[in-house]
Amino acid sequence: MTSVKELEAAGVRILRLVYADLNGIQRGKDVALAKSDHAIEHGKPFVEAVMTIDLRHNIVCGEQDGFRDFVAMPDLSTARISPLEPDVALVMCSLIELSSGDPSPLDARAAVQRLSQRLQSHGLYPVIAAELEFYLLEHSPTGIGGLRPCLQGDSGVYTVGTTADPGGLIRRMFDACDAFGLGPTAFSHEYGHAQFEINLVHGDALETTDRTFLFKSLVKEIAAIEGLVATFIGLPADNDECSGLHLHLSLNDENGRNLFDDPAQADGLAIVARQFAAGIIDHARAITGVLNPTVNAYKRIALGGLSPKFANWGYDNRLAMLRFCHERGPATRFEIRSGDGSANPYLATAATLAAGLDGIERGLELPSPVTGNPYEGPDELLGAPLPSSLPDALDALEADVTLVGLLGVGLVSTFVRNKRYEVARWEAELMRLTAWEIDEYAEKL
Repeated sequence: MTSVKELEAAGVRILRLVYADLNGIQRGKDVALAKSDHAIEHGKPFVEAVMTIDLRHNIVCGEQDGFRDFVAMPDLSTARISPLEPDVALVMCSLIELSSGDPSPLDARAAVQRLSQRLQSHGLYPVIAAELEFYLLEHSPTGIGGLRPCLQGDSGVYTVGTTADPGGLIRRMFDACDAFGLGPTAFSHEYGHAQFEINLVHGDALETTDRTFLFKSLVKEIAAIEGLVATFIGLPADNDECSGLHLHLSLNDENGRNLFDDPAQADGLAIVARQFAAGIIDHARAITGVLNPTVNAYKRIALGGLSPKFANWGYDNRLAMLRFCHERGPATRFEIRSGDGSANPYLATAATLAAGLDGIERGLELPSPVTGNPYEGPDELLGAPLPSSLPDALDALEADVTLVGLLGVGLVSTFVRNKRYEVARWEAELMRLTAWEIDEYAEKL
């Protein structure tokens, strides 16, 4: 829908102007449609500090500029009627600096737009699809932090119907995603207890990332209505499985032809596909801080058998960080398997596009692929080790001058500062006395 009249005719009373903060959390403001003319033309101001708030609502930085405003400028072409509130239409916003009228340096969505346009200047149109795994947790005094998976039985992996989804909640989520125009294509129970996956259809990089962002918020809202918590963090329960964000990516020409496909090559992969993938491998350590943005994410990397630990690639090999899928022709693509479900979709997409773009512009070549179980082979064939902690990943991100330049210095520096504050709070928590220490030592020593 692209006009107020169309929205009014559809019964909409409220415009919900939304955008992602740097954690990928949906922020915004509701505006009465009947009084929305000024907001549509001039946007809605927000204090810039909302982009420096951590997950405990500590304002990490921004005071040096006096907590200025930016403007959230709505794009009515993105309007979607909420499946939960039929009189509400959600509209994606671009964040604009008041002083200059330029895109805010803190807007990761703008980074996706800018990098997509730079690829388009080469005649390359990025196509992305997202696979997101998540858990449904219930409140329980026996759970860690008062939460545990809401289904406890083994083993629901790849089951469907009432066995996998006894209350039909995942089916309702799937139907709501469809009504919301998010393009759900499939869903199933995943490997962990109460772990599920809903796949979204591929599409233009920005449009797909918008849908991925809205999907995460919608799933959490529906779960909350049912008294549950939907979480996308990598490891939400001990002795269970891990949740990832897997990104499938290819490049088309302006007519929609897949440019990754080249039947003349022995493996069917065009040079541009190999260069793009080589950029991902070359910047893998740096993009880890964006794809795995929490201390929890590195437990997934350490414990998960299918969570990559090295910067490498392979043909249809799920033990590699980057997997070129088996299909060729219009479906030729690779899958980046290292992302954590907690990642901000816009930052994840932007970092991926930036790394791949650099691979193309520098004409990088892929190293040799890994085969079989690469962890059983010589270490020198594994590739560079990925960071094993969030501080190491943030160091790698800051040190990658090329990637920082492509993403934007202001965006990366603010993200890193926020995350280092989060790490400091985590390290302080590690100094607290634990039940394990008392049980282990108190009576014996």
